[in-house]
Amino acid sequence: MKKKSAKIMKYGIISLILLVGLGLLFPTWTPRIAGANSISMMKQVDIGGTGHEIMIRGADRRNPIVIFVHGGPGCSEIPYVRKYQQRLERQFTVVHYDQRGSGKSYHFGEDYSNLSSDLLVDDLLELTDYVAKELGQRKVLLIGHSFGTYIGLKAAAKAPGRYAAYIGIGQVADQAASELDSLDYSIEQAKRAGSLQEAERLELLRDPIRWGEAFTPRDVIRKYGGAARLIDDNMDYYNGFLFGTEYNLLDVIRYVKGVKLSQSVLLKEESKAPMPTVVSRIDIPLYFVMGQYDYMTSTRAAKRYFDDLQAPDKQFVVFERSAHYPQFEENERFALWLKETSKTLAF
Repeated sequence: MKKKSAKIMKYGIISLILLVGLGLLFPTWTPRIAGANSISMMKQVDIGGTGHEIMIRGADRRNPIVIFVHGGPGCSEIPYVRKYQQRLERQFTVVHYDQRGSGKSYHFGEDYSNLSSDLLVDDLLELTDYVAKELGQRKVLLIGHSFGTYIGLKAAAKAPGRYAAYIGIGQVADQAASELDSLDYSIEQAKRAGSLQEAERLELLRDPIRWGEAFTPRDVIRKYGGAARLIDDNMDYYNGFLFGTEYNLLDVIRYVKGVKLSQSVLLKEESKAPMPTVVSRIDIPLYFVMGQYDYMTSTRAAKRYFDDLQAPDKQFVVFERSAHYPQFEENERFALWLKETSKTLAF
């Protein structure tokens, strides 16, 4: 009996090792899109001297190019984003990439001691040139999301000639002001829910947040609908990691390590140099797209920044049913809005 149990355990351990090994080494790809002019590719490209993972998808490679800059910092959207962009892929050639040190662009043993937003801006500009040349187009539409707006807006201000317009979704602004808005919202919601002790604990964060030493807890914002209201963004990641074709187990490990690396460096930089002190003017059309219930990057703080920001043409757009992810929470409406907006732009 003991020998039989030992044998079962042995085979169980071997099976587990094989499954883990398969998960680590499983090939990754992005599914094909039918059509003579379609494009569906995912590969590593050398940008700024290091490998960057890029994913390009579209029904017709002649359509206008959209580059999405993910947020986090370090939170690639490649693992799950296909779920929300089928309509976009019919109208645009959609580009996602993992930033330096993030997701599949995180390389074990690489030196990231020089990681900064300026370096990520230079990477983005080089990536823009690569994509435009690859697809034979002159300009692209640049979209940043969350912390990606810190990178994207700096890039658009530095090299406006590369872009038809800049769109900031969940646009970062004055970090301390945004976090205080989030804190006030969370305290109010906690009181409405009868969680008075939680409200009292949150109130203790007011001065540290004001001094740039703390953030409103993301789990609390999420609990009260200030992150997402119409989707479950955390579950999207889990499903993408487990069942998607773009990431394997090794990539998930890279993702986790990249988030830790990126956030430890870049959030401090943003705190010391809030967006309004970095970019005050942009020389291309400017759009801020915000969810009405966004308290990850508060809509009110973004509006204050928008009002002061100079641009030749600018619009502040609010999606009334969304929080931090209007491009996903109301993806059909967003795709329609982007299609109509792009008609007015010079590519």
